[in-house]
This record gives sequence, structure tokens and C-alpha cells, in this order.
Amino acid sequence: MASGDIIIREARERDLPALIAMFAADPLGGHGDTTDPEAYPDYACAFATITASSNQALHVAERDGDVVGTFQTMITTSLNARGSSAMIIEAVHTRADLRGQGIGARMIEFAIAEAKSRGVRLVQLTSNAVRKDAHRFYERLGFKPSHIGFKMALK
Repeated sequence: MASGDIIIREARERDLPALIAMFAADPLGGHGDTTDPEAYPDYACAFATITASSNQALHVAERDGDVVGTFQTMITTSLNARGSSAMIIEAVHTRADLRGQGIGARMIEFAIAEAKSRGVRLVQLTSNAVRKDAHRFYERLGFKPSHIGFKMALK
């Protein structure tokens, strides 16, 4: 591997501090992410839940040993569309100081290849309505805005 190459791999528990810092540094996310050590057990519990599921995966993009991006995938199967499966890509983040260097595209390409290898019929994702740059990025990769999403906060 040449210096600067991006490796996509499944996240490990030791990646959590870098991932938490990436989420906490996101001014648009609004998810309450924090690097406060008291919150670490919440992240560790979520990580354990994700890694225990055969239909979920948390990935990181790594460059020269540093975590520079992340995304999560989930496979869902429904009765509509003749019982086919879809991959949902969530929590796509590239470290802010490294955006525009192809890391995000590499992560999405990896997810799409994984979906194809699993026989999934559809890949979908959501993006915060204020992230106009992200919307243009996803459209450049071939995604089409097709649905309106709704959310209801319970906590």
C-alpha cells in the first residue's frame, strides 16, 4: 500500500475515540455527540449492538493508520418489491479537514460493492436537509433524491 492510500475496514473498538471525536466535531449533526468520557459507555454499548448484528456493519476509512472517515450499513428485507433487500447507508462522515480528497467517494463505492455482492436490489441513504454539499456529492455518485424523510425524536 502506498502512503496516503485509503483502506476501508470494519471498525474496531479501539477506533471509538476517533469516531466519537469526528461526530462531536460536526456542527450540523445536532445529535448531542460529545467527547466527554462519561458518554463513552453509550458509544461502547452501541458499538457492541452493531457488531453483534449480522445485518449491520460499521466501517472506517483509514489512511496511514489514522481513521479519516466512517459509515454504517444496514441490510433490511421487506415484503414489498417481492421480498427484496435494501442497504441503508448511515452516519457517513469524513474528517472535516480531509473533505474533498475522495475519501467519501471511496467509502460509498465500498458500500455499493458490498451491497452488490450480497444481492441487494437498492442502496439508499438519508442526509440532513441543510447539508447541500453532501447532497451534490451523493448526486454525483449516482444517487437520486426520490423520497421525503420524516423523523420523530423520542428522547
